[in-house]
Amino acid sequence: MATIVKMPKLSDTMTDGVVAEWHKKVGDTVKKGDLLAEIETDKATMEFESFFNGTLLYIGVEKGKGAPVDSVLAIIGDKGDDVKAILVSAEAAAAKKEEAKPEPKKEEKKAEPVSHTSAPLSMTPVSTQKSVQPAVVHSSNGDSRIKASPLAKKLAAEKGLELSGVSGTGDAGRVVKRDIANWHPGKLGGLAFGNNTINTTEGFTEEPVSQMRKTIARRLSESKFSAPHFYLTMEIDMDQAVKSREAINQLSPTKVSFNDMVIRACGAALRQHPKVNASWLGDKIRYNQHIHIGVAVAVEEGLLVPVVRFADQKSFIQIGNEVRDFAKKAKDKKLQPADWEGNTFTISNLGMFGIEEFTAIINPPDACILAVGGIKDTPVVRNGQVVPGKVMKVTLSCDHRVVDGATGAAFLQTLKMMLENPVTILI
Repeated sequence: MATIVKMPKLSDTMTDGVVAEWHKKVGDTVKKGDLLAEIETDKATMEFESFFNGTLLYIGVEKGKGAPVDSVLAIIGDKGDDVKAILVSAEAAAAKKEEAKPEPKKEEKKAEPVSHTSAPLSMTPVSTQKSVQPAVVHSSNGDSRIKASPLAKKLAAEKGLELSGVSGTGDAGRVVKRDIANWHPGKLGGLAFGNNTINTTEGFTEEPVSQMRKTIARRLSESKFSAPHFYLTMEIDMDQAVKSREAINQLSPTKVSFNDMVIRACGAALRQHPKVNASWLGDKIRYNQHIHIGVAVAVEEGLLVPVVRFADQKSFIQIGNEVRDFAKKAKDKKLQPADWEGNTFTISNLGMFGIEEFTAIINPPDACILAVGGIKDTPVVRNGQVVPGKVMKVTLSCDHRVVDGATGAAFLQTLKMMLENPVTILI
């Protein structure tokens, strides 16, 4: 008996899937547990195994193309089964299901494959080219005149230039002041500056929006426009943290980063401020007793947030090993749902890119996210003296429905105390 294999829902936020690779072709024998295909979700590319035995009779989504969750991915059955009849039956069942919905037309449009999924996932260059020509206007009586601004005409007369030999770059090819100032003999067709000619070709490229980018756009738009954000920024003296890290790395075979220290310090601070380790659930607020910190990792197509679980109980080295492993898996699209689900607080660190200060959008379901900037050499005052110091700025974005200003400020004060005295992180 033939079985319809539907596009699986491989993550809680997945609405569409793209087939990255088929490991079976039509006519191949398929056994339960065989690798059938690789499906690109909004966060990773995941292997999809067959749950059935039989022959692969039909492929509903070609490699590189996408389809909504629950649409026909493939048909597995016995050789000789009527594939067309099975598809007709499936379409009829789907139509009947749609008719039963309260708002069939709206929901139906969301569920149907849209035109962009039929385009291959590749960049399509589209370019336009225009050449700059002298602006000659022909009148009805056969005469012609050069379009030029009054100032351009004056400058041309002073230089003894014939306007007919000057390329115009103004509106409709009009000769303007810069054309006269930049004119050099024999430089028609481009704008000459010294010995260099500017290429006047215009162009652009377009590419389809990836599943990951769609989800980032949707989730962060929902967060930004539904959660009332407010922001708290604080400077932290990182001198002792720098010295502590140097001492740790001299003894440890695994190098510890400042980000590892920030994650561990946040875990310890959240333990003291449980109201920050919370979520808004509409009719109630959830205060989490466990501390799972999401760490934003940049990949080519967007941003992933794998989760360091029980971060308040792990060492710098354990956290560092986990984060590096997550970063590699994220770039290879090997993260699994268990890697990115369950965060109770999030950290986004752009310090390694030279960013001194920024604000981040809250990552649902968290109530807060911490934006971490780079460490900067800055004069500081110690014991009444101005001395060289190393300062890092952090900004806490808070959902005001859950966290008030005083609560967020108290959390930052504890975090500041711990990073300025790293030994307290481990107490």
